[in-house]
Amino acid sequence: MSAIEAIHPAVETREPAFGFWRRSYAMLVKEFIQLRRDRVSFAMIVMIPVMQLLLFGYAINTTPRHLPTAVLIQEDSDLGRSILKAMENTAYFRFTREVHDVAEFDNLLKSGKVLFGVEIPRGFERAVRRGDKPALLVAADATDPIASSAALGALGALVQTALEHDLHVGDPPDMPFEIRTHARYNPAAESRLNIVPGLVGTILTMTMLIFTALSVTREIERGTMESLLSMPIKPVEVMFGKIIPYVIVGFVQASLIVGIGVLLFGVPILGSVLLLAALTTLFITTNLSIGYTFSTIVQNQLQAMQLSMMFFLPSILLSGFMFPFAGMLLWAQYLGEGLPLTHYVRIVRAIMLKGAGLANLQYDTIALIVLMLVAMTIAVTRFRRTLD
Repeated sequence: MSAIEAIHPAVETREPAFGFWRRSYAMLVKEFIQLRRDRVSFAMIVMIPVMQLLLFGYAINTTPRHLPTAVLIQEDSDLGRSILKAMENTAYFRFTREVHDVAEFDNLLKSGKVLFGVEIPRGFERAVRRGDKPALLVAADATDPIASSAALGALGALVQTALEHDLHVGDPPDMPFEIRTHARYNPAAESRLNIVPGLVGTILTMTMLIFTALSVTREIERGTMESLLSMPIKPVEVMFGKIIPYVIVGFVQASLIVGIGVLLFGVPILGSVLLLAALTTLFITTNLSIGYTFSTIVQNQLQAMQLSMMFFLPSILLSGFMFPFAGMLLWAQYLGEGLPLTHYVRIVRAIMLKGAGLANLQYDTIALIVLMLVAMTIAVTRFRRTLD
């Protein structure tokens, strides 16, 4: 042993008691403080499970009831009213429109304002009394097979149950009239004809929201926002400069999805391709405006992604893409009307599967324009505050 070692022996360093737990506790407290400051993440933790529970528990219904139905009555008779009442008693049909000609009858189905149409022909009751077995026409919008199949299936027992007392005493003979169903636009109830058009809007919603929600926050995190703000440029010009490139990207995406749907899945385009392109561009711009609004609210890219997902979840569930829109509760339908995807799903299905024109799609087109203008106004206002 050296003299130095003898004078200064090595000091043993000992781990303080409970040091591991103290450091772990300090990190735990630090994470909770950071989580409390990150309001968007905290909102995600609380809102997403609550939102899923409420939507799946109350709003989503895979066996929809009280579906909007139009009626074309070419003769007003006791038997006709009994049939309509019996259809309402099945709880599948809710008569919301009474039309006066076949053109109006077809237009309501094509525009999606009703899911079913019932036509009682002229001379119907007299033909039943004579035993001629006339036909009662029930037309269904089968672009959503889930919504139409159960209701059409309920018509089979309509005469033998609800109408027996109107025509017979005791056991009835053969059915006194025929119920002729016509599943329009998707008579084979092929799911791909329902899903593929809706996928166009779903994919565009997800990508467009994320692209633009990250645009402004990326500038802030990289430090390039200061250089941008020093330029003689207005908030509206910044917004349009960031949105227009993504409009082109979104249009390419939409063209790719529609092309694959037509070539590989055999989905038809019965309406105008130019109208589909114009309204798709409007839908893309609406989503980009909403995404840009999100980018002016959040502080970093993680929050931008989280807020986009919070908007994307109800868009999928309440738009009518996955579940029948008409079968949801009234408050859920009101929420769905405020989502761009709801209106675009109707538009793309109507154009591709029904051959609908702009006259049939006025409501949904105006709704997209209003949503776009509101989102743009909020985005410009908040960006101007950021500048201040």
